[in-house]
Order: sequence, then C-alpha cells, then structure tokens
Amino acid sequence: MSKAKVPALYSGFKSYVRFLTEKIYYRKVYYLNTENVPEDGTPLLVVSDHQNSLNDALGILMSIRDRVVHVIVRADVFALSPIADKFLRSIGLLPAFRLNWEGEAALKNNGATFRDSEKSLLDGSTVAIYPEAGHQDRHWLGTFSYGYTKMAFEAAEMGNFEKEIFILPSCNHYSEYAGLRNEMLIKYGTPISLKPYYELYKTKPRTAQREVNTLVREQINSLMLNIQDAENYDAIDAIRQGEYGIIYAKNQNMDPTQLPQKLVADKKLVAALDAAKESNPSMVQSVYESARAVYGELKKKGIDESALTQTPGVGNLLVQIAVVAFLFPLAVFSLWPALPAWFIPKYFSDKAEDKMFHGTFLIALNALLIFPVCGLLTFFVTWVKTSLLAGLIYVALFPALCLFEWAYVGWIKDIIHGFNAIRAEKSGVLGRLRDSRKQLFRDIDNIVK
Repeated sequence: MSKAKVPALYSGFKSYVRFLTEKIYYRKVYYLNTENVPEDGTPLLVVSDHQNSLNDALGILMSIRDRVVHVIVRADVFALSPIADKFLRSIGLLPAFRLNWEGEAALKNNGATFRDSEKSLLDGSTVAIYPEAGHQDRHWLGTFSYGYTKMAFEAAEMGNFEKEIFILPSCNHYSEYAGLRNEMLIKYGTPISLKPYYELYKTKPRTAQREVNTLVREQINSLMLNIQDAENYDAIDAIRQGEYGIIYAKNQNMDPTQLPQKLVADKKLVAALDAAKESNPSMVQSVYESARAVYGELKKKGIDESALTQTPGVGNLLVQIAVVAFLFPLAVFSLWPALPAWFIPKYFSDKAEDKMFHGTFLIALNALLIFPVCGLLTFFVTWVKTSLLAGLIYVALFPALCLFEWAYVGWIKDIIHGFNAIRAEKSGVLGRLRDSRKQLFRDIDNIVK
C-alpha cells in the first residue's frame, strides 16, 4: 500500500491547531480504539455521527495522526466567512451541499467533491463523512443518507472492484457542548470491508448500500449515547448529567470523572429509562415532569445542584472572595488577550442562527486571526517598549492567560451561585428542592431497578 507523504506545512499547522484544541479549548480528550484504524495507504471511509459542527471533524483529524484526512462537511460552514473557508480547507475539509439547506441548484457542486473523494479513496487515502448531513444539537442519532455508501461503492467501481475499500464507524461524545474546558471523546468501531458486497452491488446496488448502511449505523449506535426520546430529552439529560447520573455510574462500578466510563454508565441509564417507559409510561412520565421541575427551578434560581447536598458556608465564600480580590490585578492583566479571544467569536456565534457554531467560531477565529494578530501586535509593542525577551515571554503566556481568565470568571460565578444558595436556604426554597430531589431519586431508583 502506498503511503502519501504528509506535507510539512500541513503537519506544522495541524500541530498548532492540536495544541489549541487539546490543551486550551478542551480540558481532556480521549481517542479510543485508534488501533482499529487501518494502516495508512488503506482506502478508508470514516463514517461518524455528527453533533458539534467543526469540533467533530477536528476530533477525527486529531485522532488520526499519521496522514492527511479529508473530511466532508456541510457546505454552509464554508460560507460563514472567508477566514472560515480558508481555515477549513487548510485542514483537509471539503464542502458537501444539501438539498434541504443549500437548495437543489447547489447540489451540482457535490460532483467535484465526491469525485475527488472517490479518487482519494482509490489512492489509499482516508476520507471522513457524516451521513446525517446536518449536525444534531443533542446526543441523538439522526437519519442517514446513502450518499456515503454510494461514494464508497462508486470508488470501488472506478477501480474495477480490484481494491478493498473499508468503512470505519466512529462516534464523538462531549461532556458539554458550549464553553471552554469541557471533554471530548472519539471512539472507533470495527472496520467493515465492502469487498463481500461487490458482487451484490453489481446487480442490486441499492440493496448492497442498504445492507452496509445497516451495519454501519448499528455500530455507531452501539458506540454513542443515543437519547431517542426527543419529547423528554431535557429531563433525561438533566438526570444523567446531574447527581443521580454520578451516583448511578458509581453503582455500576464506573468512574464518573472519566468520560469514557461515564458514557458507558449513561448509555445503561438511558436504556433502563427507555425500558421502564415501555412497561410503565405514566410513571416514567411523572418522573420526567418532576425532574423538569427540580432542575428548572435550580436553573431559574441560579443554584448549583451540589448545594442540595451541602449548602455553601458563608466563611468559605468570604475566603473565595478574598482570593478573587487578591487575583484581581492578574485578571485585569489577562484581559488581553482573553477579551478578544472570547468576545470576537462570541459576536459571530450570537449572530448565527445555529448556536452549535459556537465552537467553530471559537477555534477557527482564534487559530487563524486572533492569536496570530494579537500575538504579533503584542510582541512588537512589548519589544519596542521593553525587550525582545519580554515580548516572547508575553506571547508565550497567551494560552495560560486565557485559561486563567476563564477560570477566574468561573470562580466569580461560583461565588454568586453560593450566595444564591444561602438565600434559598434561608427562605426555605433549598429545603423544599432538597426534599423534591430526594423523592425524585427514589422514584428513579424504583423504575430503573
């Protein structure tokens, strides 16, 4: 198998983006079952669920280190801005135009993308695609288009069915979708060879595609968290993400602080809730309504769920205030570059109709514009006013300053939530919520056992 040489410029830029995503944007990343990725030079189509816009593509790009991966993604992200278009193409992303989004007239533009992808597959390259077409805004697996199976079989046909093409199912999972310092997980399934389906495809192409699609979808569904109860998604998500989900994971001998183990526990919990709803829908629906009431009021009052277990003490909050006050000068100093690094992407993501572009703007604009421009400006100004070494040190501290500012804002929010909890305790609201949650947990225990 021929292995394509990875361009040095691509490798360098990928390392830069890897640092921004893995060390700054995320708190921790997990790349699981990467040993299942066939060696470079194998015609490989990676097929994944799609939950978080550009972040999904970056997860695949960063988890497969030894080659250039061409990722086919929704075309509208390329139209966000010239900077976004340049950035996406520079890291190997290609546009796919969709009937329900870009319109029928734009579909003709897919020809070039798919032809190039088919040729790349035959040359032994790796291509990644998302058959749901658009990304979801929740942990849910949407309907698959057969475009990816068509591409894979047409690539095989282009090579007279002499090359064995593989499809590798994959999933992505996030601890949270929005904000910084969350966790991301990419998990690969078992490669599926198309060779056993070549003869069937020659006579019944649609049947061959359907059978392969069934295998791929089954694997992806088994890898990911798929909350299919859309009507009660908010309640289910609150239960699994809250204290009950943590307790449930521990009872399953899982570590809830480790995202891969928490994913396994969440899948079991959601499956148990679904099974309970099948046998006793009215009781489960009552549980979901109770969950909405408890978690809805916590959010409305600005109180962390942890306050139901232990109310923050005034003394501890005063110590936190003292620490925040002591660090205030550093927080002011860190406003550059933290302010432009956060608020410029936020401006564009707030204007976008799809709020899942938050991460796309945050990563792309910082990687291509904000960090380079602010870094150069800061370097030259500091060099002129102080010294070359001071300029280099200042710019090198940019990531740490941004992370500190994010943590500092989080500490202030924690203090506010703490005082909200104390007020709620005095008014009796916290006690009532504590009793309601206790009853909620008992009810969930009764239906999932």
